Amino acid sequence: MSMGGVLQAVGDPASAISTVTWVLLVGGFLIFAAVMGLLGWTLRRDASRRDVHGAVWIWGAGVAFPAVVLATLFVWSMPFTPPWKPRPPAGALIVSVKAHMWWWEVRYRDPVTGADITTANEIRIPVGRPVYLALTSADVIHNFWVPQLAGKMDMLPGRMQHLLVHTREPGVWRGQCAEFCGEQHAQMALHVVGLEARAFDAWLAAQAQPAAPAASAVLAQGRAAFLAQRCDACHTVRGAGAAGILGPDLTHVGSRLHLGAGTLNNTQQARERWLAHIQQVKPGARMPSYDRLDTPTLEAIAAWLGSLQ
Repeated sequence: MSMGGVLQAVGDPASAISTVTWVLLVGGFLIFAAVMGLLGWTLRRDASRRDVHGAVWIWGAGVAFPAVVLATLFVWSMPFTPPWKPRPPAGALIVSVKAHMWWWEVRYRDPVTGADITTANEIRIPVGRPVYLALTSADVIHNFWVPQLAGKMDMLPGRMQHLLVHTREPGVWRGQCAEFCGEQHAQMALHVVGLEARAFDAWLAAQAQPAAPAASAVLAQGRAAFLAQRCDACHTVRGAGAAGILGPDLTHVGSRLHLGAGTLNNTQQARERWLAHIQQVKPGARMPSYDRLDTPTLEAIAAWLGSLQ
């Protein structure tokens, strides 16, 4: 997984931002160096030499020079303005992302049936294909930011924003909510996974399927305990009798890299910890801790969730 920033761009939108950033950094350094050189010259100049008239400095260095620099930057940066708003480019994959306190709801359109495919906290995209994100919020203002793929974009309740992302290579990139949104803002991460086209198509087809039946007695016990604890009041598991809409869709939660919006790696031990101690791991999350359950029950639920690939 890559933790780099916008200066390590892997796609076209982020590359444009990276180019502008480098120009501003280098240009700002050169102007700073010139000002410091001028300051040094004035301190060391011969006192007998005649001073340049003050109006020359004011109109030349204070007005003309900034005006020329800013106008040049404006004209130069115009081609870097994204030309694809407000419509997606041809052939783009459209993905809907809704921010919640403090997780991400992600929806794709099944190319076969046209039905929604819902997942959470992880966006998988095909390499080489533009991806048009439709961004909104369910509660407060959030901000979508995956530095190596694109710039920031606010996510506002009741309003749809758009952002184009693209990758030239497979990989995993960590994103973050970049607008303070409450107690667990710092633990509201998401991951973008770039896949080759065939691998992405296979993944999307698998995500469209319902959850696999429990293949062992332990997994059946975990499914039964999940329903007995009324986890289905908040979570959907298609094909398992769970149809809640308040929390993340868990139909294929076992295939995700992380739990709790990037809080824990998705392992059996981490799932058990998450279930038993969520309010210690992520205080304020809209889910109670299930430390009242005995160890075999916790292990069975965690194993069943892990089997939902």
